[in-house]
Amino acid sequence: MTLVRSIPLKIVLPVLVVFGLLLGSPAVSSGQGRAKDPSRHVPESLPKQKAFGDEISGMYSFLREGEFVQITVEEGKLTGFVSRYGDRESDKDAFLDQFFTKGTLDGKKISFLTKPIHGTWFEFAGMVSRGEAKTPDKEGYWIIRGTLKQYDEDESKHVSAKSREVTFKSFPQDMDQQPK
Repeated sequence: MTLVRSIPLKIVLPVLVVFGLLLGSPAVSSGQGRAKDPSRHVPESLPKQKAFGDEISGMYSFLREGEFVQITVEEGKLTGFVSRYGDRESDKDAFLDQFFTKGTLDGKKISFLTKPIHGTWFEFAGMVSRGEAKTPDKEGYWIIRGTLKQYDEDESKHVSAKSREVTFKSFPQDMDQQPK
C-alpha cells in the first residue's frame, strides 16, 4: 500500500506566490539581470527625439540664388560641401562643389573650411539657431549666422582674403522623409 501525504496549504501557498513573482519579474522574463537599462524607462510608443546634429543636417542657402551649402552631421562629425557658381574667367558660371576639409560642430557653434578649387576656398565660423519658420518644411526653419572668409589665389600665388557676415537659411525639408 502506498502512503500519500499531502503538503500543508500553509507551505504550498507561499511557495507558489514566490515562484509566480519570480516568473513575472521583468528581469527574469526578459533575460536581463539586475543591471539598469536606461532605455527601459522610455516607453516604446514615444518617438525618439532626434539629436541636434540630425536636426540641422540639410541644405542651406549660400551667397547667390541657386548656390547652397550641404551640412551633414553623423555621429557628431560635421561634413559637407559648398556648391556654387565659379567667378573666374576659367570657370565663369560653372557649377563647382567644394568639399569640407575640416568641419566642427560644438554645441551650436559651427565651422568649416573647404578645399581650394581654381584658386578659391572658403572658411566659415558661426552659430546655428532656430529661424522664423514654424516647421522644418518651410525655408529658414534653421539659420546659420557667422563670418565667411573667401580666399583667392592669383597666378603668382598671392592670396587675398575678404570677409563678410552671412546668414544661411535651411531649405524646406521633405516631411515624408522625417522619421516618425
